Amino acid sequence: MNSIARSGAGGRRPQAPRLLAACLTAGSLVGAVSPASAQAAWQPLPAPAAGQGQGTLATGAATDGTATGTTAPAATASKAAQPTEPDAPANTVTGSVPAEDPEAADMGRLNLREGPVQYAPERATADDAEAPGIRVGTMTLRPAFIQRLGVESNRTGDDKQQRTFWESGLKGSLTSDWSRHQLTITGEGYWQRNLSGDGATDPRANVDADLRLDLSDSTTAHLRAGYGFSREDTSDPNAIAGASVQSGIHHFTGGTSVEHDFGRLRGTLGADVERWLYSDAELSDGTKVSLSERDRTAGTLRARLGYEISPALIPFVEASIGRVLYDEKTDSNGYARSADVYAAKAGITSDFGEKLRGELSLGYRIQDFDDSRLDDIAAVTIDGNIAWSPHRGTDVDLGLSTTIDPSTTAGVSGAVIYALDATVTHQLRSNLVARLTGGTAWTDYPSDAGASDSVKYTAGAGLSYSLNRYVDLTADVGYEYTDRRSATDSETWNAMVGLTTKR
Repeated sequence: MNSIARSGAGGRRPQAPRLLAACLTAGSLVGAVSPASAQAAWQPLPAPAAGQGQGTLATGAATDGTATGTTAPAATASKAAQPTEPDAPANTVTGSVPAEDPEAADMGRLNLREGPVQYAPERATADDAEAPGIRVGTMTLRPAFIQRLGVESNRTGDDKQQRTFWESGLKGSLTSDWSRHQLTITGEGYWQRNLSGDGATDPRANVDADLRLDLSDSTTAHLRAGYGFSREDTSDPNAIAGASVQSGIHHFTGGTSVEHDFGRLRGTLGADVERWLYSDAELSDGTKVSLSERDRTAGTLRARLGYEISPALIPFVEASIGRVLYDEKTDSNGYARSADVYAAKAGITSDFGEKLRGELSLGYRIQDFDDSRLDDIAAVTIDGNIAWSPHRGTDVDLGLSTTIDPSTTAGVSGAVIYALDATVTHQLRSNLVARLTGGTAWTDYPSDAGASDSVKYTAGAGLSYSLNRYVDLTADVGYEYTDRRSATDSETWNAMVGLTTKR
């Protein structure tokens, strides 16, 4: 009489028959899908070793319906289920197929697994790229031509002027493509012509060149040169009262510097030179007034030492000494305005990639005039430039500067000008960019100078729409207000629309 052997002290029936039925059912389903897989999965067990019951139960193995209640260890069962073919899949116990055939593994499943979502890459079009520029030997030239129509309204006290004008501009960059060293030249220039109304035109231009020389892995040199032209503002205290055309200011710059890394220490030595030339001012009756007595040259030697806390943070100290030398020993009032200049500052340079980079410093500057009748100009200086991108598509640029503006008034040394400028650009769409600008400049004269302090506020907004990578449409509005402590205030409104073509 065949019977199922009892095991354990309690004499409970083993669960083998139930497990056996479940395994037979699963094997039948798999075998129905793939006979070859079923044949590989269901292998007869070898004869049991001495002392073991017949029909030992192993996961996924066929039995003859009898059991002794003894369960083979998992490792032994797994070995017993291995096929004899050398090329058979390793996981034959569960009846799975090789991992190299994922489609076959899903055969017979009702709830097929979902693969990763595939996104088709966006195709870059010619309109999405920047203008390619013009190849000039080993250099790339990127020119742009600007045409704008504008209206402007000026008010100084009760005197009002309005004009409609046409502005033409040219700007661009020339960049080298060398394996070592780099030359970068940038420039822009604008010329205006009044179509109707009265008002002074505002021509301006500037060109800057920077040659970087990679002398070694730890030594870099720079050679710089520049030129700028602007018309003296009628609101400037040094402007000629009643002039129909103010003086044109030519500003030349040049300099060299060498930076060397001493481990964590960064040392920089530099020399800079600047020159200012003033053209004649023209009165309403055609008379010209020479301003050559304001022509001057300034030279500066500077040294900086920085310590690298990390590649992104470098605090530094800097000291400089210079000389301002006027072409004419004395001006028309008999004052010798040449002077010695001393300055020192401390600050920090940061570079966190596209997110945040720039420099900020606090210092002190003294300009000591040759003429004892002129008081020295001493001022706390705040200088810096910060570029911040709070998120992609938005850029914020901040600029801080402190300059000394020499005076032409008898007995007055000059003024200290503190300026703050901010520009925010935001990419509304891939081809639409919005701009906001703002700034203020405080002109501070000594209390006993007899000249009027002033504060100038500026604000503006603009849009640029790219028809394609060669043509942009632009629109801008701007406002300027100058508040003078003991003189007449002034304000200016302007609006312009234009077209920019690029190459």
